[in-house]
Amino acid sequence: MNLSRRNLCKVSLAAGAALSFPSILRAQARPADARTVRMVKSVGLRVFDPIWTAANITADHGIAIYDTLFALDSNFRPQPQMVGKWGVSDDQKTYTFELRDGLGWHDGTPVSAADCVASIRRWAQVAPGGRLIMERAKDISKKDDRTFMISLREPLRLLTDILADCATPCLFIMREKDAERPATEQVTTNIGSGPFKFNEALARPGSSFAYDRNEQYVPRREPSDGFAGGKLVKVDRVIWDNIADQQTALAALQAGEIDYFELPPADFFSSIDSDPDLELQVLDKGGWDAALRMNHLQKPFDNVKARQAVLHLIDQEAFMRVMNPQYGRPVTSIFGSANPVSNDENTGWYKRGGDPAKAKQLFKEAGYAGEKVVILQPTDWSAADNASQLLAEGLRKIGINAELAPSDWSGVVERRAKKGSVGDGGWSIFITDEPDFSLGNPLTDPMLTANGDEAWYGWPKNDEYEALRAKWAGADTLEERKALAREMQRIWWDFVGDVRLGTYLSPVARRKTLTGIIGMPMLIPMWNMRKS
Repeated sequence: MNLSRRNLCKVSLAAGAALSFPSILRAQARPADARTVRMVKSVGLRVFDPIWTAANITADHGIAIYDTLFALDSNFRPQPQMVGKWGVSDDQKTYTFELRDGLGWHDGTPVSAADCVASIRRWAQVAPGGRLIMERAKDISKKDDRTFMISLREPLRLLTDILADCATPCLFIMREKDAERPATEQVTTNIGSGPFKFNEALARPGSSFAYDRNEQYVPRREPSDGFAGGKLVKVDRVIWDNIADQQTALAALQAGEIDYFELPPADFFSSIDSDPDLELQVLDKGGWDAALRMNHLQKPFDNVKARQAVLHLIDQEAFMRVMNPQYGRPVTSIFGSANPVSNDENTGWYKRGGDPAKAKQLFKEAGYAGEKVVILQPTDWSAADNASQLLAEGLRKIGINAELAPSDWSGVVERRAKKGSVGDGGWSIFITDEPDFSLGNPLTDPMLTANGDEAWYGWPKNDEYEALRAKWAGADTLEERKALAREMQRIWWDFVGDVRLGTYLSPVARRKTLTGIIGMPMLIPMWNMRKS
């Protein structure tokens, strides 16, 4: 590749950053061990309970140390994982599951059916799919130490699909004594039964976390296929290094001091492409949908006119230019860009460049009186950082008192759970994203719920929409689901459950010596990786 002057400057900057790499980190970064992988994740890990939060970084931690009852293969079909045998009664109301051999907790105790029952019940407190199961469940109970049952009042054809779904929070199986804790309280241990053990002794909060191969883990015999099949760990240790400065992270990747850089800014793509030792790789080929979530409980967005104002304000092309110019495109369906139920119902609001005049008018109709609009700004996620600044600028131009609240992503995750006013430490808007694939199923994707206090962050509420979402489980054909999707989308864009900013692909950067990374939506597992 020929380097332009601009790209040459970038390479020079990276080289300079490598020379000025913090001495303590460089001292620790001995020549890379072929059995140790060092990764810089998209954001720092602060919350460890993958049921308490839906944050992807915590889900990646979860899929490393915990296991699941079922898992999606590369064709998105549910396959048994911890389950060895299972069956359903003739009336389709009673499911029986028997655990496979060889399942054990990291503390040496065996996994039991009681652990599974408690984990399902805890997950179901917060996961949309889990809530649907509980609404239809007569009982979820242990039959013996290795067998449990789910008895339903009415059939639920998609039960195993829901148990296997990768939309966060995923159904990770925890010890009964951990899963007995309410989902609103964080589990404080990191003991699972998965292919990696969390190394407590090497944990350096704010700096690095280490995961060691679980030598006692018994993988399934089937070949690895998506999240399903045998979870074969081919390295001894994986270390997540927290390098907040992205230029420094790029320099570390170029120098071979790390092997993987999860979310390189788009400005770095040409420099990575030009390096013979590095490669950009798109793991989720369906892409991610960026979204803007508003707090429906507090002013000004408790008023539908104010939410409609933001819908009209957004210039998706401009947001994609600052978030991911090489891989971004607009999206107008709440069900994503590429799902069978994606549609164009009620999308007349979309306008290239947005409509600031219309937005200003709608804020006036909402009775906006200068209330502070606090935008949570994740400074360690460059795409959302840029988008937050662009949003604040756009709001200020039409007379809105917008204020940025900078923090790392972990700080956003903690603060977005607060339902109070901005004066009490609450928030007005934050930016997030979701795999396009996940948005095809409103039963399991939390962003597609509108059940008020039980909905995902922002807590949108619309009973008519929820009544239609409840019918999804009983829709037997794709045509029925498409018809429901159009009606649901018509209502969503009227009450504005959230606002979409566009769809984009998000490549990771890795050294070419690191291979075997599994490409699936939502989660990035660490088994199957190999380092040459």
